[in-house]
Amino acid sequence: MAALEVQASSTRRSSRVFTRIPIRAQGKNNRGRSFKQNSQTVVINAHGGLLYLKEEVAMGAELLLVNPATEEEQDCRVVYIGDTSDKGTRVGVEFLSPSPHFWGVEFAQQDWASHAASEPAH
Repeated sequence: MAALEVQASSTRRSSRVFTRIPIRAQGKNNRGRSFKQNSQTVVINAHGGLLYLKEEVAMGAELLLVNPATEEEQDCRVVYIGDTSDKGTRVGVEFLSPSPHFWGVEFAQQDWASHAASEPAH
């Protein structure tokens, strides 16, 4: 496995880890058609990640990510649509509910504490 590069910033909720993790994404594209696609991450963090998608999706669209190594599923929302390359379009997603172990990477405890403190109580 490649070395992980961790980057933290005072404006981010959590540390970013630049790593390629195989992922399956499914949802509906811009034409309303369901899709399932094998992909890989570019960057991950405790709250979501950046991945490549061949399908065109809209900002705010909900996707289901599946980690093929664990078969764990995570609902997420598209929060960023970036540039397109031969690998696909870079799409940023955020988890709809906390999932600290989804990526199989241990993030610092403070990465989760700051997010939990900013969420409204139910």
